[in-house]
This record gives sequence, C-alpha cells and structure tokens, in this order.
Amino acid sequence: MRLLLDLGNTRLKWALRDGAQWHAQGAVAWNEDVVLALHDAWRHLPTPEAVFGASVVDGARETQIAAVVCTRFNHATTWLHTPAEACGVRNAYPEPGRLGVDRFLGMVAARAEGLAPCVLAGVGTALTLDALDAEGRHLGGLIAPGPQLMQQSLLGATARVLVDRPGQVLEAADNTPDAVVSGCWQAAAALVERFAAHMAGPLGGVPQLILGGGDAESLAPLIAMPSRLSQDSVLRGLSVWSDAHSPIEQAL
Repeated sequence: MRLLLDLGNTRLKWALRDGAQWHAQGAVAWNEDVVLALHDAWRHLPTPEAVFGASVVDGARETQIAAVVCTRFNHATTWLHTPAEACGVRNAYPEPGRLGVDRFLGMVAARAEGLAPCVLAGVGTALTLDALDAEGRHLGGLIAPGPQLMQQSLLGATARVLVDRPGQVLEAADNTPDAVVSGCWQAAAALVERFAAHMAGPLGGVPQLILGGGDAESLAPLIAMPSRLSQDSVLRGLSVWSDAHSPIEQAL
C-alpha cells in the first residue's frame, strides 16, 4: 500500500493505492489550512508501506507536507524529480529536470494505458501541451497561461477593460465580460488545436487528444477535434513510477 501525493499549483491531491486498487483519495486547496485538513483526512487511514510525491510548488510547501506525512505515518516522502527516461517515456528536454514532473507523469500514465501516440493538454493555472509518440518518445511541447490566468492577467494589466459580472463563452460578444471570457477560452482552444495539427506529421497521423487538469472539462466543448478527458493523470503516472521504483518491490 502506497500513499501518492500530487502537489499542484492550486491544490494538493492524494491517493492511497492498494495493489491495483485506489483505497482512498482526496484533495485540499492551498488556500485552506492544509496541515489540519490532511491530519483530519488521514486520521483513520492505514499506514502505507511507502510515500511518493510529485511537486510543482516551492520547497517550503514540500517540507510542510513531508512533515505531516512523517508525523502521521512515520515515513519519509520520496519525491520524484523528472528523469531523462523512465517507465517507457523518453524526455525531450536536454536538461530533463526542467520538464515539469506533472507533464512527465501525465505521459507515463498515457503510455502505460496504451494511449500513445497522443497529444496531452494540461488545462489549469498553466496550459501545457506535450506530444508523445507510439514508442514513448516525448517530441516536446508548449506552455501558455491557462484560460483563467489569461483573464486575470488581462484585467490586472489594463485600466479600461472592466468586468462587472461573470461572462459566458460566445463566438462573438457584444459586451466586455463576455468578450474577455470568450477571447481567453477560445485562445486556449485554438492553441490546443494548432499544436495537435502541427504534431500530426511527426506522430504519424491525427493524434489522440487527452485533456487533463481542473479546467479540462470546460475547455473540451470548445475544441473542434475529438478529445478524451483524463482524471488524476499525475497520480496515475506516479503509481506506475512507484511500482517500478519502490524499495519494497525492488527487494522482492
């Protein structure tokens, strides 16, 4: 039994993996009392044999979470740092560690589930795009602001773009709130479509599009090509990685 941790930009997600089954899982936002929430959520969990984490946040929060794990379960946390190659996926970055571990684990999950060749889009605070070929070779990707961050950036950097109510996504808007929301979400959809189209050649045909992240479900209807929603890809990829790198498994 392993405890898996995904420290994302917006929230921490966790899951207790028991063999091939998810024993329990949950999430807590960073704007909550994370320490209290985790102690409460983990109060009645069985003690895992090992704890593995993937993080895109700062070291202070990693240390904070590792301390909760140690207090609750008396275990150190093994943090995954993005490798050049693991679990059948080869990192395209010349400096492997500069690729976000969340992106790498999303590709590990897709590869393990037989979804390659594919384009993976992570739709959250950032919009990340990655191409993965049938042999598990990462062909590179893109990073842009996510649609909600686009809106925040636009409104924070302009004096006369004023929004007094939530907008809705339209093909063409006749007011500022709808125009801002429509422009940002359609820009994100267009970038996904453009990347997928440009990677069709290197991937040997129109790739399968996999959408993950907190805003994936909202973006999916705006994308013209078929897509597949993927939940908890970082945790699923971390599960594959931990199966291959657990000291317990290696000792057997």
